Amino acid sequence: MSQTTSNIFASLPNKISDELFETIVTGKNIKVERIISQGHSSPATGWYDQSEHEWVIVLTGAAKIELENQAPVHLVAGSYFNIPAHTKHKVAWTDPDTQTVWLAIHYS
Repeated sequence: MSQTTSNIFASLPNKISDELFETIVTGKNIKVERIISQGHSSPATGWYDQSEHEWVIVLTGAAKIELENQAPVHLVAGSYFNIPAHTKHKVAWTDPDTQTVWLAIHYS
């Protein structure tokens, strides 16, 4: 079986109008995705309420995650955060001046 390599920063678009989600790998109890944001946030109404845990790291840029009934979490390049399953959350802000590249790991 041949192994291939890639780079998490490869093929970054110059400009994005919508947040981009790219699945890198999936398995029985895991999904790894690259997310690219620039000034994006979650819809004003509703919260994410996922059945799986989500671990995120910001590789470039900055973001703020709001959690229901908890203090917001500010993330900068290198910051990571684990969101337990069924923790209501949303992305409140991402840096509008630079791309925020996230790595998100969804696991059970």
